[in-house]
Amino acid sequence: MARIESAQDNLFKALNSSVGFDWRLAPYDIAQSVAHARMLAKCDVVSTEECKQLEEGLEQVGNEFEADQFKFDADDEDIHMAIERRLTEIIGAVGGKLHTARSRNDQVVTDLAMYVRGHASAAQEQLVEIMAALMSSVDQFKDIVMPGYTHLQRAQPVYLSHHLLAYFWMFVRDHRRMSVCEESSSKLPLGSGALAGVGWEVDREFLAAELGFAGVSENSMDAVASRDFVLDYLAAAATCATHLSRLGSEIVLWSSQEFGFCEVGDEFASTSSIMPQKKNPDAAELLRAKAPRIVGSLTALHGVLHGLPLTYNKDLQEDKEGLFDAVDTLELSLEAAAEMLRGISFNNESMNTAATDEFMAATDLADLLVKHGVPFREAHGIVGTVVRSALEQKKSLSELRLDELQKISEHFDEEYYEILDAKSCVDSKVSVGGTSSKRVSEQIDLAREALSSFKK
Repeated sequence: MARIESAQDNLFKALNSSVGFDWRLAPYDIAQSVAHARMLAKCDVVSTEECKQLEEGLEQVGNEFEADQFKFDADDEDIHMAIERRLTEIIGAVGGKLHTARSRNDQVVTDLAMYVRGHASAAQEQLVEIMAALMSSVDQFKDIVMPGYTHLQRAQPVYLSHHLLAYFWMFVRDHRRMSVCEESSSKLPLGSGALAGVGWEVDREFLAAELGFAGVSENSMDAVASRDFVLDYLAAAATCATHLSRLGSEIVLWSSQEFGFCEVGDEFASTSSIMPQKKNPDAAELLRAKAPRIVGSLTALHGVLHGLPLTYNKDLQEDKEGLFDAVDTLELSLEAAAEMLRGISFNNESMNTAATDEFMAATDLADLLVKHGVPFREAHGIVGTVVRSALEQKKSLSELRLDELQKISEHFDEEYYEILDAKSCVDSKVSVGGTSSKRVSEQIDLAREALSSFKK
């Protein structure tokens, strides 16, 4: 560069270079450059012949990347300079005209917006796949009753299908968040220049149409300085990965011998290096561990942007590595989770046996007393006394005699014993969104409708 005479220190080169990771923006940069060349020709900034040369040169550069034959130069600072350098080698000085009416500032953020938009769309497709895998399990294991938990203690019985559908709706919201990411990256930054716009009558609407943007950014300073859409993607990815983490954690618990509720397929498990009897649900464990990695990338970018003055600062180069890693991590996790779910088997007997724990009917017993006119708080205390009495006598709730129960409360009658049945408890939860057979069937219909709308 003419402004600086001294050669750059190698340490600065290492610190400053981003080509080691931003190479993956190459297809977006080439597509952007082709559109930019066409726009320059449309606005008579370059001739039709020069535009043709630029397009043909960029096509060759693209082919070299696709064939993994592109050779980087030691002085390539980033992918944008590498492509321009190679373009000029191919077509000569005309290659230098491509950068007319654009800055690396608006060039970089445009590439990044295209990258985010593409991967937000890809994540939505993968979320549809994992929702479909969940629905397959819901259909297959619809009538299995299992314990629902709070504080990892048995709380109330639920249908397995109801439990799995909880994750379905989490992923529906993740799908919605990813669609918001598409929208937040839908305004074209290109044409904003370094910060103040460019001194050419460029056709930004033409560029937006060529590159699939919904419109153009309203403010050139905001366009080059903001990374809201990257934050949006990382936030959506962090939440989605957290949902995957919770699912993975439950699979780890359920597949333990202590629970015995499910078993992952051999394809997503491993054995011990020393204990040959082990079958470890490693895929589920890794799903559990990936979420904080993505959360870390989100936190790091918030740290970069915090207090950063307008407009472009080199700090913004740190917007890429965390994003790229988050994209790779999330997409691999979603694909692996969907495949793992397709091969998981659930143990009907173990779940139903665990669901017969009569103490999980305690709330229903309190509700029975409420129906007899007892205030709920009083009923809560009465049933607590019943539970304590059973535990002290080492009996189940059904083993307590009616006369014993009526000494605690005169409101108990024979209906007490009917309520202790797990299936009865489950089907008593008749509120909308509850776990009764009727409500779960309604929920399944809603889930199928949602899934069908995503597949259109």
